[in-house]
Amino acid sequence: MKILVVGSGGREHALAWRLAQSPRAQFVYVAPGNGGTAGHPNLKNLPITDMRVLAAFAKRERIQLTVVGPEVPIAAGIVDHFRNEGLKIFGPTRAAARLESSKDFAKAFMTRHNIPTAAYQSFTDAGRAHAYLEERGAPIVVKADGLAAGKGVVVALDLAQAHLAVDQMLADNQTGGAGARVVIEEFLEGEEASFIVMVDGQHILPLATSQDHKRLLDQDRGPNTGGMGAYSPAPIVTPGIHARIMREVIAPTVHGMAQEGMPYTGFLYAGLMIDAQGNLKTLEFNCRMGDPETQPIMARLKSDFVNVCEHALEGSLDQVELEWDRRTALGVVMASRGYPEAPVTGDVITSIPPEADDLLVFHAGTAFKEGALQTNGGRVLCVTALADSVRMAQKRAYEAVDRIHFEGAQFRRDIGWRALNRKH
Repeated sequence: MKILVVGSGGREHALAWRLAQSPRAQFVYVAPGNGGTAGHPNLKNLPITDMRVLAAFAKRERIQLTVVGPEVPIAAGIVDHFRNEGLKIFGPTRAAARLESSKDFAKAFMTRHNIPTAAYQSFTDAGRAHAYLEERGAPIVVKADGLAAGKGVVVALDLAQAHLAVDQMLADNQTGGAGARVVIEEFLEGEEASFIVMVDGQHILPLATSQDHKRLLDQDRGPNTGGMGAYSPAPIVTPGIHARIMREVIAPTVHGMAQEGMPYTGFLYAGLMIDAQGNLKTLEFNCRMGDPETQPIMARLKSDFVNVCEHALEGSLDQVELEWDRRTALGVVMASRGYPEAPVTGDVITSIPPEADDLLVFHAGTAFKEGALQTNGGRVLCVTALADSVRMAQKRAYEAVDRIHFEGAQFRRDIGWRALNRKH
């Protein structure tokens, strides 16, 4: 069968790579793809981003399954358009995707359905937002309401930082339309975890747990990014906490969306904060797989992912049991110089090691230009290793990272540190 993956990042490379492992996958197109998908023998790049042109291609080529990766086409309604054209696509509708595309909608939804989350207020008026900050004090969190590519959240440790974030979003419009409204919420202490499930409108299939590293620098310092590395499984999500997340967060969300006339289909990602006592609160929803969490999760998945996606489209995810590699997978993101504020592109990348049973290099911001593989975005590669422990996976990943070269490459040296600390 012919399959289409929509997107160009590391998440889409990992999804396309896993789908291509299925014996039923004849062609896997990636639109628009990247340098890694271009260089893979079982994948084919498709230089199309317009969803109407993509739908026409899918009809003409008789694409039997489309999986959409990034948030922008989801929020733009690609799922609605493909369905209207009679095409099979896995993802949420534009209405359901408001769980991610509007933080104000998500917070109000969680409040309506008693889903644990931080206390908050929303503002379109800068003066009122500033007054609320003075009333609440710091630390506090300021979020752009709309999509901001992982950069619309400021964790302000002092009031000056919080006031600046409000001014940048509401007054200076530095996050574009995403910041026409801001959500200000209480600062939560604890450890973050990523909990990702597949949903068919009614049934829920949890994927392997994972943990992301949002900050640019070691010891969680520096600016927030789209994610500098991840590992799976996440030891913080014990079996007891897993059951509570399903009961207190995921199930009420899926049932609530159906109740409100927006049945949820697609990947659903809950970003969670878990405190020292095991209490959990929902930080955010994403209506897609996380990036870079997808890379270690797909590296561990052993089931035929084409079959899993078909069950999701048919409303029969309750009939699926996923099989996982028992090893830990750990991915280290290599980013371009200048990331996240002003990524530099066009640097030549050399010495990427070949795919192995315990090592996969997923591409994100790469492209072939002038006969060479070059940087073409902020996050460039996710070097993903599998091993019997977090420490061994970390060692294997960094051995590979140290062999890869491009000018000014940025990466953290401590991916997996929280899991290692829990072991002692």
